[in-house]
Amino acid sequence: MTHKRFIYIILLIFLLNCCTQKVTRTHGTLSLKSFENKIILNKTNTNDVVNLLGEPSTKSAFDDKIWIYIEQKKQNRSIIKLGKQYIKENNTLVLYFNSKGLVFKKEFFNKDKLKDVRFAKKKTIPKYSNNSFMYDFLSSFRDKINAPFRKKKK
Repeated sequence: MTHKRFIYIILLIFLLNCCTQKVTRTHGTLSLKSFENKIILNKTNTNDVVNLLGEPSTKSAFDDKIWIYIEQKKQNRSIIKLGKQYIKENNTLVLYFNSKGLVFKKEFFNKDKLKDVRFAKKKTIPKYSNNSFMYDFLSSFRDKINAPFRKKKK
């Protein structure tokens, strides 16, 4: 009887330990907020930023002078939630460089501020219509690709 009680106590301690320590997974640049304070406008250049933060997570597709750094921390929920993850931190730092390579503007977005970002309501209108030759050609081509293969009778 004492052996069962000992095993139950060990299992209870193990389960309580698993509940208190939550696993945090970090993606991107670590502690972005603390590094953001070290970047001085009109003084920090591209080499300083690379030494401080490393290469950017992404550069703007339209302008190479805009660098974007991303940090995301996900943490597991409790055992009751079956270990589903939630986003604990979601930070984004956008740096704008001038022609001399100096930072002239920086924007820091955290999880709450990202909710306030507004996107354009305009929609892109295609230059072709449903009745155009190109639309007819591509849709017939799509139908031929999606059609099942027929077995040839020999």
